[in-house]
Amino acid sequence: MSGSAGFDRHITIFSDQGRLYQVEYAFKAITAANITTIGVRGKDCAVVISQKKVPDKLLDPASVTYIFQLSPSVGCVMTGSIADARASVSRARGEAAEFRYKFGYEMPYCLRMTKAYMRPLGVSMTLIAIDDEMGPQLFKTDPAGYYVGYKATASGPKQQEALNHLEKKLKGKDYAAGDWKEVVELGISALSSVLSVDFKCGEVEVGVVGADGKPGFRKLTVDEIDERLQSIADKD
Repeated sequence: MSGSAGFDRHITIFSDQGRLYQVEYAFKAITAANITTIGVRGKDCAVVISQKKVPDKLLDPASVTYIFQLSPSVGCVMTGSIADARASVSRARGEAAEFRYKFGYEMPYCLRMTKAYMRPLGVSMTLIAIDDEMGPQLFKTDPAGYYVGYKATASGPKQQEALNHLEKKLKGKDYAAGDWKEVVELGISALSSVLSVDFKCGEVEVGVVGADGKPGFRKLTVDEIDERLQSIADKD
């Protein structure tokens, strides 16, 4: 046999080289979406940032988003197929609601699992939350099921460039310095740098936990994003 012939018919079938082709296809779907996202953890906050592309002038920009709230305290940015992203978000919200109903408090994190009878979803989920004991948390999961915490991370076609940029900014640090506004500005600057783009307020989305000392998750408004972009411009 040559190529992937016969080996990509089921996610539990390894090729003769030990590869799972359907998982590799899912990773390619993340890149093909052509959206780069970033997550950064601060001392008292965590933020997720995404490009925002509206593919048609007739679309309502408010209906196009890659950042979602899963529970009052947990939010995420999705990178990849938007249809798969919405499916994952719907499942995660259901799990968070069920956890709240069973145990009486909010689920600290949400994790989307892929069953053997399903294809791997072509999406990466970066989660942020404030843990009562551990403080701000930043986790990312991918189609292979890899799930681990980060100081900062990125997904999408410019993932490696963004990771290199963030490594330099956070070298020797456990978290990004400053308040939530400065952490947001760090993330936007990193995304702007690797994409070589000067963002306008409608071209980027930001989600944050820990803003103004509040543990809940929220998305920044267009005006708040514009303020952060203006602050970045003033520093330059």
